[in-house]
Amino acid sequence: MCSISVAFFDDHPVLLSGIVALFAESDDFEIVGTGTCARDAVEIAAKYRPNVVIADLSMPGKVLDAITEISRDRQTTKVIAFTAATGIDTAIAALEAGALGYVLKGSTFEELTEAIRVVHGGDTYITPSFASKVIAGLRTASLRRQAARAIRLSTREEQVLRLLLRGNTNKEIAQALNISDKTVKHYMTVLMQKLNVRNRIEVVLAAQELKIDSASSLI
Repeated sequence: MCSISVAFFDDHPVLLSGIVALFAESDDFEIVGTGTCARDAVEIAAKYRPNVVIADLSMPGKVLDAITEISRDRQTTKVIAFTAATGIDTAIAALEAGALGYVLKGSTFEELTEAIRVVHGGDTYITPSFASKVIAGLRTASLRRQAARAIRLSTREEQVLRLLLRGNTNKEIAQALNISDKTVKHYMTVLMQKLNVRNRIEVVLAAQELKIDSASSLI
């Protein structure tokens, strides 16, 4: 399997060197460049054409403009915003600038590697605990649909959600899917976690905001 070429950009030297050291130990990734500012990102991306660029949003320079420039040819390079910023507007600005990923710096190494693989494949990745808030706030329908794929539901989770949206009780869902009430409750807990909500009503509201209907999955 071919390795994924990546370039990292962050103005925090300890963080940057730590991430580079972690990825250098993996045969799945090839580090082709690093930098500390938006200009570095544009220049290195143009020179080495990495599969994925991971860029800190708070480093010096016009980072959003850099994301837009690097992302113009998505057949070559995809961009992940790697940041401590948890503001919805910041996330939306990064995605609308062209980033396919938005990963919070509190994420694990495994989450970051998953994000790189997902984005390299052309899909959107948003830190799961943050995803539903970002998607609900996106201003354009096309971006909302694209980013909604970041909330990955299993086939069974989609089935439970569709029945829930039709107004079925847990018992009715269990009967329809030939599973136990306890299993339905488990799926409800999973859905609440993935949609970042607190109860059954909020699951329904989140699904409606994300354009999930009773006849299909994410659309």
